[in-house]
Amino acid sequence: MIALRPLCQLLLVLLLSLGAATASAEALAEAGGSVLKLAVEEVALLVLRNNRDLQVRQFNPVIVGTFEQLERGVFDTGLFAELGYEEERATETSRSTGASYEVDGSDHTLIAGLRKELPTGASVAASVEQTRSSSNRAPEQQQARLGLTVTQALLRGFGPAVNLAGVRQAELGTVASRYELRAFTETLLAEAETAYWNYVLAERQIAIFKSSLEVARRQRDETELRIEVGLLAEVEGAAARAEVARRQQALIEARSELEERRLRLLRLLNPGPDDGFEQRIDALSDPRTETVPLTDLAERLQLAEQLRPDLNQARLQLQQRTLETVVTRNGLLPRLDFFLTLGKTGYADSFADSFSELDGNTYDLSAGLSLSHSLGNRTAKARQQAALASQRQAEQAVVNLRQLVRLDVRLAANELERTRLQIAASAVTRVLQEQTLAAEQERFEAGTSTSLLVSQAQRDLLASQIAEVRAIVNYRIARVNLFLAEGSLLERRGIEVGS
Repeated sequence: MIALRPLCQLLLVLLLSLGAATASAEALAEAGGSVLKLAVEEVALLVLRNNRDLQVRQFNPVIVGTFEQLERGVFDTGLFAELGYEEERATETSRSTGASYEVDGSDHTLIAGLRKELPTGASVAASVEQTRSSSNRAPEQQQARLGLTVTQALLRGFGPAVNLAGVRQAELGTVASRYELRAFTETLLAEAETAYWNYVLAERQIAIFKSSLEVARRQRDETELRIEVGLLAEVEGAAARAEVARRQQALIEARSELEERRLRLLRLLNPGPDDGFEQRIDALSDPRTETVPLTDLAERLQLAEQLRPDLNQARLQLQQRTLETVVTRNGLLPRLDFFLTLGKTGYADSFADSFSELDGNTYDLSAGLSLSHSLGNRTAKARQQAALASQRQAEQAVVNLRQLVRLDVRLAANELERTRLQIAASAVTRVLQEQTLAAEQERFEAGTSTSLLVSQAQRDLLASQIAEVRAIVNYRIARVNLFLAEGSLLERRGIEVGS
């Protein structure tokens, strides 16, 4: 398994590996210009540096990590102290004489010590006690005592496996939160790269629509000229003018789509000092890339089982549930504790002398066993039953998620192969549509075709040009989705992950 470093470490590694890109992006942001020149390689940098959602979520591992300290705090050494005063005024009767007398006395008590819980299930307390007793019937007496108390659980609560289960669960929770952050970061990065390529597609579509609009206008002008000289009937002009209007509509839609994709991309990258929505984007990366058949599906499936953060998180949750069954199974046992108390006491009529007398032969010692158990023990049995059910549920969740991960990789690989083949097929279609349009225009020039047929050929060519560009962009997006499905997108973008 691979544990994700806190996000601040990821950012540091990224800044070191992409230093040049950082300077370029910062210069553009500080310039406050209207155009952000952006290559796809800079997308990861801007996302990790500026995305607001990621900045919010990066605190989760820090917060969850404090639960470890909370669990370990149970075993911290504790200091305790107690100061007490007791006053008594009573009437007593002498057994020997039968006479009554007044008793007026007081006690001052000060106790201080240290107490510590051990992972073995033992509790150790060491104390120092000083007592001052005074009475009208007896001289003042000072008592000093050193005490040691040890209590060891023998059944319920015995052993590190039970007592350290909470600490171990908290540690697993911290690692799981890092996997959760990794999953969010990968998904966000994939979303940003997809948004970038969709923006590139929108730009390319606008260029195609503009070019086709110019072609449609030339065709309209030529048709109207032929109508004026009497070579064509008046009805031929309607088809040419309708085609120009149709291209203008398509161009309007394309520009609106480009603006929407620009805003969504800026929201993910957040490059400006505020919201940055006024910045224009100049996409520098060419979507065309080398395409090769996918031949390593088995290796990618194995890689996904190692790297997919959601699968690793599910495995950690299973370990947490298993630890819970250890605790609840131990909770079925009776409570049987061995206790030992040892004290050394010194008596004197002054404070200092009472401690000096501690080396005398006075002491107290007590030892024994303490047993308690709930008849029926329904609460412990219910907790054990719930823990076992949760463990089985977590086991099935891992099996189910593992299958879904493998399905994700296979579907992503299938989509990558589809888009790869579509690039070549769409290119052939576009070439053939260019030839079809040229032939139709020649027939139009010769007077054997109509403006409507030429317009239809132009529309077919336009559709094939857009389909070719979309196939290229879709291949880029499919690659990103495959990396996301196998859990390797961060590594492939140069973002290192701690072990």
